[in-house]
Amino acid sequence: MSPDTAITAIENAQLAGTAAHDLSIFGLFMAADIVVKFVMLLLIAASVWSWTIIFAKRKTLKGLYRRADRFEEAFWSGEQLDKLYERVRKSTPDPLLKTFSSGMDEWKGATSSGLPSSETMQASLKQRVERAMTLTTSREMHILEKGMTFLASVGSTAPFIGLFGTVWGIMNSFTAIAGSNNTSLAVVAPGIAEALFATALGLVAAIPAVIAYNVFSTQISGYGERLDAFTDEFLSILSRHLDTRSSPSSSDARRRA
Repeated sequence: MSPDTAITAIENAQLAGTAAHDLSIFGLFMAADIVVKFVMLLLIAASVWSWTIIFAKRKTLKGLYRRADRFEEAFWSGEQLDKLYERVRKSTPDPLLKTFSSGMDEWKGATSSGLPSSETMQASLKQRVERAMTLTTSREMHILEKGMTFLASVGSTAPFIGLFGTVWGIMNSFTAIAGSNNTSLAVVAPGIAEALFATALGLVAAIPAVIAYNVFSTQISGYGERLDAFTDEFLSILSRHLDTRSSPSSSDARRRA
């Protein structure tokens, strides 16, 4: 065999070896080691679950902010709190409505037989109303924050899980290269591509999770501050109501009436 014929045979063999490797996404997955396959499946599952949380959380927060705007508009419109309370009880509950309802429940239960006359009883009433609204706010915020820990975990660990798959795949690739005694690009490239695909999946899972976590954390924190501000405003209204009813001028007016 002439040297030209031998070189041509070697090149054809290398081209045939290259063609035998499917470098598509599915081909890289199928050619990967069992450990790397498990890492890829884990990252794909984490990414799918992250996007499920992202879409659900976005829809929830958008609805809560829209309903909060409508409720606060009605709250400050001058409508009597009793009428607003009865209307709210028939509406679909959300954290702001539940906070308002818990305060009104405590208020109406304590004043069903009349407003307290002493300052001590009035202070106790305001503390009970505040405690009821604060507990409701904490409970609702805990529910609203569900899924955020998962997004944070995916964002922080997915790149390292993908890197583990890459390191494992590269180790296997080098072992196979050493066994074949062939360091040509046609032999090295497929194994390296399979290994790096795990890192790519890790980044695909982590980047949206980190961005969504930061955005939703800001929105949830802002909504929690909105609930706290509403609680303070509601307590101020009740305090003014108690002060008006217990002021000396009001008592003289009632006696004159």
